[in-house]
Amino acid sequence: MKKLLYFIPVLMILSCKQKTQSEDGQNNDPHSFSNPSEAIVRHLDLDIKVDFENQQIAGKAVWTIENKTGADEIVFDNSGLDIEKVTLGKEEKETTYKTGPEKRYLGTSLQVAITPETKQVNIYYKTGKEASALQWLNPQQTAGKKHPYLFTQSQSIAARSWVPCQDSPGIRFTYNAKVSVPKELLALMSAENPELRNETGIYEFKQVHPIPSYLLALAVGDIAFKAVDGRTGIYAEPSVLDKAVYEFADMGKMVHAAEKLYGPYRWGRYDLLVLPPSFPFGGMENPNLTFITPTVLAGDRSLVSIICHELAHSWSGNLVTNRTWNDFWLNEGFTNYFERRIDEEIFGKNEAAMQEVFAKQALEAAVEDMGADHKDTHLKTNYTDRSPDEGTNDIAYEKGYFFLRTIEEAVGRTKFDAFLRNYFDSHAFHSLSTEEFLADLDNNLIKGNAELEKKIRIKDWVYGPGIPSNVVAVGSERFKVIDGLIADWKKTGSVKGLSKEIASSNEKKYFISQLPADLTAAKMADLDKEFNFTGSENTDIQRSWYTLAIKHQYTDADARIKAYLLENGRMWHIIPLYKEMLTTPEGAKRARAIYKEARPNYHPLTYQTIDELLN
Repeated sequence: MKKLLYFIPVLMILSCKQKTQSEDGQNNDPHSFSNPSEAIVRHLDLDIKVDFENQQIAGKAVWTIENKTGADEIVFDNSGLDIEKVTLGKEEKETTYKTGPEKRYLGTSLQVAITPETKQVNIYYKTGKEASALQWLNPQQTAGKKHPYLFTQSQSIAARSWVPCQDSPGIRFTYNAKVSVPKELLALMSAENPELRNETGIYEFKQVHPIPSYLLALAVGDIAFKAVDGRTGIYAEPSVLDKAVYEFADMGKMVHAAEKLYGPYRWGRYDLLVLPPSFPFGGMENPNLTFITPTVLAGDRSLVSIICHELAHSWSGNLVTNRTWNDFWLNEGFTNYFERRIDEEIFGKNEAAMQEVFAKQALEAAVEDMGADHKDTHLKTNYTDRSPDEGTNDIAYEKGYFFLRTIEEAVGRTKFDAFLRNYFDSHAFHSLSTEEFLADLDNNLIKGNAELEKKIRIKDWVYGPGIPSNVVAVGSERFKVIDGLIADWKKTGSVKGLSKEIASSNEKKYFISQLPADLTAAKMADLDKEFNFTGSENTDIQRSWYTLAIKHQYTDADARIKAYLLENGRMWHIIPLYKEMLTTPEGAKRARAIYKEARPNYHPLTYQTIDELLN
């Protein structure tokens, strides 16, 4: 995209156009074949059966549509679906359809013939063997070891692999669903959910708020429920449930803190589903029901800030959504900002300061890895002809965060909070592009103030590479103390007593991140004897320590590293370890041996990523 040469005039033009651009389907999404400017979906009635024996979902998707222009076709996205037939209307009149040529990353179009009067399209289908949204687990891959399990991961563009849909974040719809599953299992969706199994194995769901397709979610398994308070609760396998309820006991407080900041929670209940360990992400913000990794069950509540992040998505992402995946920072940068404000409210300023230091480290590492001048370090990206999942990195998350922090510093927290509350209210249940956000920013906060715009350097942050020099300073008093302890250790070589001085999980993570480049295996053994990093129950500490162990050939950790890679499918945890192993021929051989054993337990998104990494 061209840079803005005359920023204020362009913002003024965008402001004038904002109302029309905000209408659903006015964008051109490079990651969808759909034609929403001509014919757009409004509501889904889904009726499906989950077949574990054949690892297949089959049924029909009944779409209520709006034919805006009297078009003769509506276009859906499809990735590997077996389309059995398509009919129109309640009378089920058969119609013609065709699929376009397959395109890498995107699948194919599904072009359905309609009339100007068509209000309903009925698509009968089955999922394919390689449905990227679906992970089918056999009983041995679950905690209980008795029953199979299925869960979906639709973000970014995988919803089209289990439901024919207009798979763009700029298109929203409500839905009802009927899901048939084995009687001994419970089904859950991103909607109003049951708390108990029934005798029929048939479950009905309703999502009354319009959502984009990437928030369409389903899980089926041996799942139980416990309430945390009147509007929050935990779903998990029975053997995991009590541990999860203890870990996330502050969920209700988090919701209250979020509402205090940016207005009411609009989705009814806020529940968590703790998934099996193959889940590829830390969490997924499915409305009403956040999917969460079990890797955050550390036993000491040290990793619960991830719940703050997923909860924040109930405003930034689910309520106000990036229009295309080239605007992904609008989801994740805002959410990281909101998450840290909740952290500060619940856990205090010291905790928030520590998290901000980690954020700066992550951003600097991402920019160094990509290159300071690389186009993918822009906030407004261009992933045309590439997978949008490439944009799931710390540029969107942390550069987006620091851009918002820069605005906060420039205008003051009180004004910025008022702007954000109005932003969520005025754009609720709609999608925005980067340009529409910038217009909103100018209309409601900058207000043509050239001096303020110059101070923030909006163009540099959004359309420029790297990290602008006006990024806010970060720092933690506790981390300064740890810097001093590291300096003393370098001088004396003694680690005795350090574990008493460096006690919290965040302090340990920071300590590991600051260890010198000339670290030896012998020094790592001394540190391990003092801290027991190798045996830590905190998976974030394990990630950092095991990466160093591979780098410095600390073989005492080898067995735990292998177990970590076999038992943990979270990409943020395991991919750095595989990358580090690939830096040496011996490590590459080891990586391939472990991966051969681990791959069957990984989610398709995970093994597709590592397949490419290992060629």
